Amino acid sequence: MLLRMQELISKGTKLPLHATVEVDKLLEGNKDVQKASPLVVELEAQAEADVVRVEGKLHVDLELACSRCLEPAHAHLDIPFFERFKQGVSDGDEDEADDIIMSKEDKINLQPYVEESLLLYVPFVPLCSEQCRGLCPKCGVNLNESQCDCSREVIDPRFAALKDLFKS
Repeated sequence: MLLRMQELISKGTKLPLHATVEVDKLLEGNKDVQKASPLVVELEAQAEADVVRVEGKLHVDLELACSRCLEPAHAHLDIPFFERFKQGVSDGDEDEADDIIMSKEDKINLQPYVEESLLLYVPFVPLCSEQCRGLCPKCGVNLNESQCDCSREVIDPRFAALKDLFKS
């Protein structure tokens, strides 16, 4: 996904950018992601004076491991994308440096920015459902499917010696 800034600025038109990106290699380090569909990129680039604005949406379907019960959890992500690019070197203006990505070259490869947006939107704690009860910490039974007879009593370890104080 290459974008030529000078060509876009000189024409002054909108440029639609549509692509499909395989993200299996990108997500292979994330242990929660079991499967990922290709990332669908639907962007539009437009020149604003000497700045190129790229915005749109990214779409991907993920199969993740639930953080509580380890069952598969499905997630469809619609990721907003917005970046601004300018050719040249930074002149030290702090406000501008935060908003605009400076590029020494006319060509910009958008793929690293698209991949970064995807990584930021992958759920940190995926859940199969909001009501997921998880696994029993003692016996490991999936509490969504069945109950176990393990004690759920939680005793503060600092007061554990006092629990037997009144037993005769």
